[in-house]
Amino acid sequence: MSPDAIPPPAHDRASQAAGRRLTDSPWFWGLMFSLMAVVGLLLIGPKFAKRQGQLERRYLGRERAAVERSRRAAGLDPEDLAATAHEPPPLTSPMAPERIIPLWTLGLAAGGAAVTSAAMLWRERTGPRRDSP
Repeated sequence: MSPDAIPPPAHDRASQAAGRRLTDSPWFWGLMFSLMAVVGLLLIGPKFAKRQGQLERRYLGRERAAVERSRRAAGLDPEDLAATAHEPPPLTSPMAPERIIPLWTLGLAAGGAAVTSAAMLWRERTGPRRDSP
């Protein structure tokens, strides 16, 4: 029997598994994508707040106009929407309204995915090795 025909010992297979490339792990890619999502949210946050504020003000205005139309259709006294409207506070003001669709929920989800992926990647790279059958 030649030495090439003998299968390698089990400890060599475990060391080969430990030597796998980092990029072969799906947890590595989960970590990379979730970190890029967090960075993207941090970069787009101010622009999102401005745009989302405009969209939400437009939505609330249309909602108030629909209520006013239904009031008039029901025969109630009309309300002057222009008289009750006010200029919204600046986005940096402490009185700025909360957004209907907040960005922090996406950030929290991406951050949670990053932490989970990092923990699983660390566990995969440093944990005990099992030989596959």
